[in-house]
Amino acid sequence: MSVFDPAGASRTDLERTCSGYVRHIAAADQAALASLYDATNRLIYGMALRILGNPADAEEVTLDIFAQVWRSASTFDERRSSVVAWLMTMARSRSIDRLRSGASRIRREESLMELDGATAAPAQPIAGREVQAALRTLAPEQREAIELAYWYGYSHSELAVHLGQPLGTVKTRIRMAMMKLRSELDTLG
Repeated sequence: MSVFDPAGASRTDLERTCSGYVRHIAAADQAALASLYDATNRLIYGMALRILGNPADAEEVTLDIFAQVWRSASTFDERRSSVVAWLMTMARSRSIDRLRSGASRIRREESLMELDGATAAPAQPIAGREVQAALRTLAPEQREAIELAYWYGYSHSELAVHLGQPLGTVKTRIRMAMMKLRSELDTLG
């Protein structure tokens, strides 16, 4: 599969290429997910940033969308929508949901603080062996990326060079690994 360069491409070329990526993603092709990310992440991030106004939140929404694409690519129907429209709709919806949930969370926290006049207690720390057990649930390439980033402090760009993988692939692996770790560790708390 060749890497698509969205600069200078027509909308038709972008749609055709992205449709191919989604078909490959539906067949569990991680490289296709990385290629779709590379071709469309700026569009999605831009939409999320315009709505949220916060770069960190926009990045989180962008990565959440690609995780959703990974999970639901097999259900995507080209007859109902184009890939870019599908992605942008998810970006808009997720961004609005995040705005609403953030405002709701802040109101709940303020209400709780007013009730007891104190801040909430911090969460219990997670033991090292539990983290190690969660790490063992990761795919080998995800675990390697997480360990290199954590233990050696590699940035995403440095990881891409070190692993000989496209930057989008590295970012996707790390994001999916973090989601898996969060899920595994949430079951402990």
